[in-house]
Amino acid sequence: MSLWAAHFHMSNGLIGMLGAFSSNAISAGVGALIGGRICDVYGRKKIYAWDLLVYAFGILWIIFAVKMWMLFVGYVLVGLAVGADVPASWTLIAELAPKRSRGKMSGFAQVLWNLGPVITLLLALALSNLGLLGIRLLFLHLLVLAMVTWAMRRGVVESERWRVAVQRERESNKGMQGKRHGIQEVFASRANVGAFVFCILMYGIWNLVAGTNGFFLPFILRTVGSETQATSVELQCFNFLLTVLATIFVFMPLNDRVNRRGLFAISSVFQVTAFLLFVFFHLNTTIALANIVLYGIAFGFGQQPFFQLWSGELFPTRIRSTAQGLMFAVVRIGLGLWSFFVPILTAVGFHKLALILTCMLAVSGLIGVTFAPHTEGKSLEEIEAERLAASHETYLRTNTSIHTSSK
Repeated sequence: MSLWAAHFHMSNGLIGMLGAFSSNAISAGVGALIGGRICDVYGRKKIYAWDLLVYAFGILWIIFAVKMWMLFVGYVLVGLAVGADVPASWTLIAELAPKRSRGKMSGFAQVLWNLGPVITLLLALALSNLGLLGIRLLFLHLLVLAMVTWAMRRGVVESERWRVAVQRERESNKGMQGKRHGIQEVFASRANVGAFVFCILMYGIWNLVAGTNGFFLPFILRTVGSETQATSVELQCFNFLLTVLATIFVFMPLNDRVNRRGLFAISSVFQVTAFLLFVFFHLNTTIALANIVLYGIAFGFGQQPFFQLWSGELFPTRIRSTAQGLMFAVVRIGLGLWSFFVPILTAVGFHKLALILTCMLAVSGLIGVTFAPHTEGKSLEEIEAERLAASHETYLRTNTSIHTSSK
């Protein structure tokens, strides 16, 4: 970002706008909203046929950008494609995985998700002496990977669960094409509304902290003494590596077999402790490294992997991708809007901002521990039936209470 900013003489406001609309925030949210809808209407595989082509087209704009507006076009297109891919990928993982390995497969996706930045950071370090040309070459490798992955995805099978759900719906409508479930269907039952609110609050509040941590990290690395690019990259890679290891050795083997609330609670305690260090202690090498270690480990079995898992488990097949896309959109667009205020918040002081983030982590953790569903080891059909029955029972109880009161 610093190289692009220097080359195009970008102001801090334009840098913030580029970050807000990039693949990490608003454009990804919009892409997820569109992609999730397409997945439920036309099938999960439909997104796989096109999203990486859009991604590659956006990457080309970035590689050959000679004007600032070209850079914006590229980042927005890439963001739309990245966002559209999320509900498609997460839904396929949830629907294709065996019920006692669904969490493990979701965790493996998170492992790859966190290995990506490590590889890119190392490539950026290797190409750093080339300046802006090195950055263009960095995006060129993403273009190549996108096209190779697109070719491989052509052999991916459609979700059988989606096929069955569509067929049953058509049969129930006497052979006519079943209705296309829109976003309104996400809010058609108490169970869906409850799941939506739970996921948004648990993950959305935490994601604001994760996004803000990006502003913390450079300051932390300077405090540790990383005046060189090499040291900064090494520490960032170390943070991602800890996350990968925690996912492999904690989340993947345990979350399908133990009470998930316990795992989530431990992760939340680690994260809150990591930022409390910034609140009560002067920032030095030991404190900074302790934060990186605690937060990096907790990330591996915390809100991020659990959001992927729960957002796929808590909604019926016909609206699963729509719900995931809508939730991801709300969270990412919220992060984009939040990013505009982070520079203002940093003015309150390092320790005060750390306290704000600590409170947000505590709230997210409390929501997760209190309302986490007991879905481990159950098939998606079993989870859907249980939630439907619970929602119906609540509806009957409420109406009975109202009827009794009226008498």
